[in-house]
Amino acid sequence: MKACIAGIGSYVPARVLTNADLERMVATSDEWIRERTGIRERRIAATGEACSDLAVQAGKRALTAAGLAAADLDMILVATCTGDYPLPATACLVQHQLGATKAAACDLSAACCGFVYALSVADAYIKTGMRHVLVIGSEVMSAITDWTDRNTCVLFGDGAGAAVISASDGERGILSTDLRSDGTLCELIMVPGGGSRTPPSEKVIDERLQYIKMKGNETFKVAVRSLEEIARSTLAANHLRVEDIDLYVPHQANIRILKAVMERLSLPSEKVMLNVDRYGNTSAASIPIALDEAVREGRIKDGSLVMLGAFGAGLTWASAVIRW
Repeated sequence: MKACIAGIGSYVPARVLTNADLERMVATSDEWIRERTGIRERRIAATGEACSDLAVQAGKRALTAAGLAAADLDMILVATCTGDYPLPATACLVQHQLGATKAAACDLSAACCGFVYALSVADAYIKTGMRHVLVIGSEVMSAITDWTDRNTCVLFGDGAGAAVISASDGERGILSTDLRSDGTLCELIMVPGGGSRTPPSEKVIDERLQYIKMKGNETFKVAVRSLEEIARSTLAANHLRVEDIDLYVPHQANIRILKAVMERLSLPSEKVMLNVDRYGNTSAASIPIALDEAVREGRIKDGSLVMLGAFGAGLTWASAVIRW
């Protein structure tokens, strides 16, 4: 049996935070942000709107698209680094709110690669006999963003995307996934405070260690190299060429990273899904949000060959090839 994407959906909060808004918060400018990141605006969760709330909305839309009820689900996987609580898993809250009474539920933490990692897990479970797995990437990045740090606060946004992965005996489905990591580079992107290594304390708050920290220049170089390398290896494993791809859907991190990867792979813009200008970096939610938009815009059709590519904290990077 193949694991195919039977339905997809997404949800973003109503509040829009523009570059002009950020100009009033930190020493930055719309021109500086657009030139370095390609971002014009991003969505921000409302007060009291948590990761599970976004995930539930995206999950409902994916289930509707798949023509399934929550009771049909065997498992729910939530990819996130901004869950509602340290425990329980946000997926358990989603399971309850959806009414998925027979579904197992757990979270998966691989930062911006989370959705592709979770997709790989769902693929494996489908091959062991499960029928329907709901994979959700949901993030409230605004909760771990330091709004006084102009180098990072311009990058992130909130949102959720979901896909129902179902068993199929046809040609459609996930052809392969490829997952990588390198923990020696963990300090390039991290939230240093709040965990068991550095528990919550006055020191953590005073030094603002509960917020995301990035080494941008070093991250850029590794991201471009890794995304190109894993794309080529995934295509080769499936005896495919770059020109065989109908649409490349990358993690929406930064337009300069994405353009550099497009240039290295000789991918024309019409074969790449880009929406970073409207949502910013939504971490694990960025690929499923982009996938949902591509489907609704008619850029992905039955039979389309779609490649996913992601890079994030860990460091982790991942790819997948899907016959839609």
